[in-house]
Amino acid sequence: MTYKSGIILLVLTLCAIGIATGWKYFTFIESNPDFCSMCHVTQESYLSLGKSSHFALTCQECHAMDVVEGNKLLLGFYVKGDKEIKQKHGRIAPWDTCIKCHNREASQGSITFRNSFGHARHVFMKNIKCNNCHEGKGHEMKVESANCRTCHADKLVHGMGTEGMACVSCHNFSSKEQNFITDEKCFNCHKNIPDAGVMASLFCHDCHHPHTKLRIESKDCLGSCHSSEAKVGQHDIHMKKALLECLDCHQPHEWVIEKENAKGLCDKCHKLKDPITFIF
Repeated sequence: MTYKSGIILLVLTLCAIGIATGWKYFTFIESNPDFCSMCHVTQESYLSLGKSSHFALTCQECHAMDVVEGNKLLLGFYVKGDKEIKQKHGRIAPWDTCIKCHNREASQGSITFRNSFGHARHVFMKNIKCNNCHEGKGHEMKVESANCRTCHADKLVHGMGTEGMACVSCHNFSSKEQNFITDEKCFNCHKNIPDAGVMASLFCHDCHHPHTKLRIESKDCLGSCHSSEAKVGQHDIHMKKALLECLDCHQPHEWVIEKENAKGLCDKCHKLKDPITFIF
């Protein structure tokens, strides 16, 4: 081996060692949670992460920082000691990285924007950032109703029967319905609602409006769908002469009056007749 060949081999060996050491250093910074413990007391954070829906992720997948910021922090630590150093990876970067997972079919099975009309409307249509709604306290990404009211100040959350309820108790962002409300959500609390009949094809919120007016009145029926009903059959006589309202005869969620429920209802005012004669 010549002197020149030896020098080249030495240089190549040193380059290989440098690349291997650099790669090991790079991967340690980018993917090893032990790097975080060099500056942070991580035990409590690990415990909260383990209980969260992001338990399978490493710190750096959310708290991402590039090589420049990593070395800047390292040098700043030696220069400034325990003084606070300006950085993004703590509470800024995580919110910027949410969309990397949640904009596609996430392998961990969490809700994605593609499958969530609520998120699509807020994130893509309104350009609202994740942390405007989600708290992010101790790896918990819960949504506080107070954050909703920042934009939806005109939406009351304390109607009759809804005291103490949070916005997300009813509004389900993974729902494909326009108002993010499914009848199943309503039925979790409101039992014994008929699932068949003339009104079964409607959504609960087609009639009930919890933010403004929860209990419907007869004028709501006539104003929304049944504006010509007074001209059908004996409705006109009952409404104008007897001064009856829709809900005096038609029971909510049942509505149709048949022989079985006519007894004890119609004969309060007149002789019992077959309800079928009412419409003629």
